[in-house]
Amino acid sequence: MASLASPALVGRDAQLRLLVSTITSPPAVTQVQGEAGIGKTSLVRAAIGPLTGGGRTVPLGHCHQIREPFPYGPVLDALRHVAAALPDRDRLSPVTGALRGYLPELAGRLPPAPSPPPMDDPRAERHHLFRAVHALLAAAGPVVLVVEDLHWADDGTRDLLRFLTDQPPDGLALVVTFRREELPVPGLPFGHAYRRAPGVRSEVISLTPLDVDGVRSLAGALLGQAEPTAAFAARLHERTAGVPFVIEEVVRSLLDDEGRLPEPAALDRMAVPVLLREAMAERLTGLSPAALGAVRAAAVLGLPAEEPLINAVSGHDPAESGLSRALQAGVLLEHQDGQYGFRHDLARQAVYDAIPGPDRRLIHRRAMAALAALDPPPLVQLAHHARRAGDFAAWQRHGGAAAEHAAALGDIPLAVELLEGLLADPKLPREARGPLALRLSRVAAVGLSHRRVVRILRHLLSDDFLSRKVRGQARLNLGVLLSNQAGAITAGRQEILAALPDLADSPCLAARGLALLAMPAWGGEPLAVHEEWMAQAEKLLVAGQDPELAAAVLANRVSLIMMIGSPDAFDLAETLPVNDPSTAVRRQVARGYSNLYDAALALGHYAAAGRFADQSRRVAEETGALYPVFLVEMSSIRLDLLTGRWDGLRERAVAAVEMTYEAPLLAVEARLALGVLALARGEWDEAGEHLEVAGVRDLDSGFLPVAVAGSSGLVELHLTRGALEPAVRAADLAVTRLRRKGVWVWGDQLVPAAVAALLRARRPAEAAGLVAEFAAGIEGRTAPSAHAGLDLARGVLAWDAGAFEEAARCYAGARVAYLAMPRPYSAARAAESEAGARFALGDRERATELIADAGERYAALGATHDAARCRRLLREIGPDRGRTATPRRGRKAGNGVLSPRESEVARLVALGRTNREIAEVLFLSQRTVDTHVARVLQKLGVRTRADVREPRPDDRPGPATPE
Repeated sequence: MASLASPALVGRDAQLRLLVSTITSPPAVTQVQGEAGIGKTSLVRAAIGPLTGGGRTVPLGHCHQIREPFPYGPVLDALRHVAAALPDRDRLSPVTGALRGYLPELAGRLPPAPSPPPMDDPRAERHHLFRAVHALLAAAGPVVLVVEDLHWADDGTRDLLRFLTDQPPDGLALVVTFRREELPVPGLPFGHAYRRAPGVRSEVISLTPLDVDGVRSLAGALLGQAEPTAAFAARLHERTAGVPFVIEEVVRSLLDDEGRLPEPAALDRMAVPVLLREAMAERLTGLSPAALGAVRAAAVLGLPAEEPLINAVSGHDPAESGLSRALQAGVLLEHQDGQYGFRHDLARQAVYDAIPGPDRRLIHRRAMAALAALDPPPLVQLAHHARRAGDFAAWQRHGGAAAEHAAALGDIPLAVELLEGLLADPKLPREARGPLALRLSRVAAVGLSHRRVVRILRHLLSDDFLSRKVRGQARLNLGVLLSNQAGAITAGRQEILAALPDLADSPCLAARGLALLAMPAWGGEPLAVHEEWMAQAEKLLVAGQDPELAAAVLANRVSLIMMIGSPDAFDLAETLPVNDPSTAVRRQVARGYSNLYDAALALGHYAAAGRFADQSRRVAEETGALYPVFLVEMSSIRLDLLTGRWDGLRERAVAAVEMTYEAPLLAVEARLALGVLALARGEWDEAGEHLEVAGVRDLDSGFLPVAVAGSSGLVELHLTRGALEPAVRAADLAVTRLRRKGVWVWGDQLVPAAVAALLRARRPAEAAGLVAEFAAGIEGRTAPSAHAGLDLARGVLAWDAGAFEEAARCYAGARVAYLAMPRPYSAARAAESEAGARFALGDRERATELIADAGERYAALGATHDAARCRRLLREIGPDRGRTATPRRGRKAGNGVLSPRESEVARLVALGRTNREIAEVLFLSQRTVDTHVARVLQKLGVRTRADVREPRPDDRPGPATPE
């Protein structure tokens, strides 16, 4: 077979230029995504190759599919190679000394290790480590840190990278590669939504298969001669799907001794996987037995390995130089740190598949023997090889030990994967399934993985071999998974209720189920039923018997009293055992804090909510409890909505909806945010679409605090559009739900909207009765938002009765309360209402001030419809009334840049609005809108409205100017 030129980077010129530009402009974060074999590594190597030795340090880290539970491993492995870039030890930050135990190769270059944190404070150790990595990278800069195959990373590595991306060192350019379809959380390579920090360049580079011309160019570059015929390139593209690595290997295997390619028809007889296997088989032809043994050993090991391990697994005498000959033939290559393996996992898999079954099992057994001799033994790899070798007893032993070790280190996804694999094997004895299923369900309850676990548990519960106690525990854990991770509240509650009879002899477990049912935010039961469930749960607890279950019940107890605004909730929250030495107990604490975060949000305690969120994240991350972190991330959308942090909020909410497509109930807070944002911008159809799916009609599964807030948005939407009957129906449905539940503190937004709808429908007695019922329901409760909502509702009643002085007083009270929370959008709405009352009283100067203030708040938030309404009111009052109340004028737009008003018009045109609809949303005349639309088309250089796209935020020159 003729030799080929080095693999070429073809069809990636634009991506290469972008990557080079990004990594040479730190601080920067670049995400390179694409399927296996698409050329991610080739692109990165082409970009960093010229940088090596040019004043930049380029450490490389790799994540592997078969991995031991070693958090931060890929990053720490990469940092071992930055020694040459470090300044003298006395110029390094003292915090970098915390890395001495992790990076022994750099120990002589690092300052002394700082005083160790208390043994019972892992969060301090974690914080020291993250700060040390940040400081080391800052000292070594400029640095291009590359972490490949992030889809296989442990959660600790993702957390560390997220820490670095939040505020990267000035000289750091971070590059990560991953397969999007294999990420644990779809669309989130860092495990959480990535938010670009100010001043940091951020790019996402997506690699797609080559087209026919690209395939032809790549083949020609490989041959080092004229490109193949167009017919051959077309057939090669069809058979390889345009994946560069497959193309390279197929071209290598098809060349004859004179370097010629066959006719295109030769490709038709093989499918793509067969093509790759045939290509690798051709490359193995002529290897000595020792070299072939080394190649097969590397294929079975699955990870780059050192020479002694490959020799031991190959079964050949090292003196035969098998590894050297495999390297000479180009089948294996040397990786960093003296390890050897394949150029790509596709090649490794092709060689592995070609090994006969009996030979494969023998090599796996040799791998087990060699790995068992290491200290400490790699449990995950031992479990993998035992399974492939057919040694079931060893697989069960090593797999169980590896799962326990992973869970203890907080690597929950790895523990779930190992236990799932054990349970999925039909050879597992029936008597072993129950205990393993319980371990799996307990571990999965603090992670994000749930789909396969739910299927496994349901399958086990369909059999009758489980004991009563095991069946009850498994059903209880299934109910927890369904209620939490899967978002199937109704199904989860049914499983918990069904589990209780089987838990009669396990009172602590029964208490756990009852405590979950006691959460009042879900289900149609009144508050009294939830409180009775909680009382039963506390009675069933046996003192000191199970600290984890006791912590779970306490967490729910604290959450319950916080949700209803009990005055002693904050004092009881202080009793959560946050410093308990048990990881399992602290995981329950993390869940409790996430519940407290939600509860405090619903009450208007936003500063406290932020503290609860920080505590939940910290405890959850140090214990590996992914689910509370996920909940806090989702609820942060609602906190930012309420507290006026709207910049980038819509994009985050859209990402959250996409991420939870399989469990839409988990995205209700994102849906609420999207609905409110659309309502504030005058996007009526979009607002209705999102608010309708914010749980407003899920009578049993909806998260009630969010559902009633969504209902209030629907009421306001219908009233704005003049649809009184739908507004009253939505108000009646939501008020009925709230009344049945009996937790009136959640009615802060609903009650004022419902009162407005009832008054407009000429039902004043019902409106007054609702306000009185609301006031009685929140009396004595610590719920700032509910009391502000009561002021609003009373203001609406007073206004309707013509008591304008009382209305102004009530609205002012609400405005002041909202500003103190802070809740700027609600404060602006209250200011508008107060302005109306002041105007009715003849105090035009104060009314003008209030409207101008509200308009500026709306404009700062991006609430374009509301801001436009205030501008219209100011025009009607006239410029000579009171103080100058015109919003600050933005800079004049020119040179094809849209003005602020034109940007608003362009956004509505892009949404498909007619000029008449745009005029209604922005409170402008249709003639003014006609003029704006013409200017938009001219400045954007497009001919029709269909070509207009929503302007990017960076294209908008400044605050809106008055019309």
